[in-house]
Amino acid sequence: MLRAIEKETISQNRDNISRTVSYASFFKRNPEIRWSMLASLVSRNAGYSMCDLKGDWLPRVLSADTRKHLFLTYERANWLIFQDAYPQLLLYEHSKREGTPLFHLLDKYHVSNFMKIEWERFWREKDLKRLCTSLIINEQHVIDEPVVQHSFYKERIFSGVPFLMQDYMHFSTVLFPVVSGDVYGISVHGFKRTKNRIETGKMLYAILFESRRSEEILLFSDKVTHTGSRHDFEKFIYPEKKRETPMLRMAFPLVKHHRKGTKDWYRRNMNTEKYYSPVKHMDKICLTDWYKQKQRQLKIGILLKEWVQHA
Repeated sequence: MLRAIEKETISQNRDNISRTVSYASFFKRNPEIRWSMLASLVSRNAGYSMCDLKGDWLPRVLSADTRKHLFLTYERANWLIFQDAYPQLLLYEHSKREGTPLFHLLDKYHVSNFMKIEWERFWREKDLKRLCTSLIINEQHVIDEPVVQHSFYKERIFSGVPFLMQDYMHFSTVLFPVVSGDVYGISVHGFKRTKNRIETGKMLYAILFESRRSEEILLFSDKVTHTGSRHDFEKFIYPEKKRETPMLRMAFPLVKHHRKGTKDWYRRNMNTEKYYSPVKHMDKICLTDWYKQKQRQLKIGILLKEWVQHA
């Protein structure tokens, strides 16, 4: 069983497309594990950001080197999260099948002790929301040291102009499109702080499972095949618009990853309870007009920059 879980994790962690699909099909089989659906939708967004790097616009303003490093940052973070989370999901599925908790085996996959405690708790209490929040807390700590705080990414990406520009302009937004042509979601502020990323995850959970839009968002995921291209949802917003970003598998090669020194982020005296506080009220989750405006701003900004350079 342990070998089968490892094998399946490796095969489904090939690229952004396989991750997105695996998370969604796991949720279909186990709808109580809501994090899996949330992860699938966030993974869709990572795909859009990746494909933007090979689209009609960003290559006009970002160097090939910067684009390559941005792609590797998205890819690395998403690979690490899947590598850590998917064995947890599969082990839960086996536990369900056998009618007995097998979470002591999470050690075999270097999963944090924090999640071992939380899975045991979920098995007893069946608190759907708490488990989802726990998985959000865990994933954001999992990527903190190897990606967000890593000297390579820190220097090339998180301190670089493009990332600061993104943070300032709120281009780093998680979107939940629906087939009516609207998009819902929130902007990610202060991405470098773990606490902010966790709060973002909790807000996305609230939109996805506790808002009136829940059904429409889930329907989109079910009906629209993920290719990585923003065209997947832009065709509903602008029916006449031509594709501006490529499909992911036609644009990027597979990346080989490895995991060095999997140190547990969790310390026994850490106060993790503070992360479970309720999210603050969100005024505006419909971002359709905002999205159209940001797309216009980005394009006008690029055209102006080119005009100034050639003037």
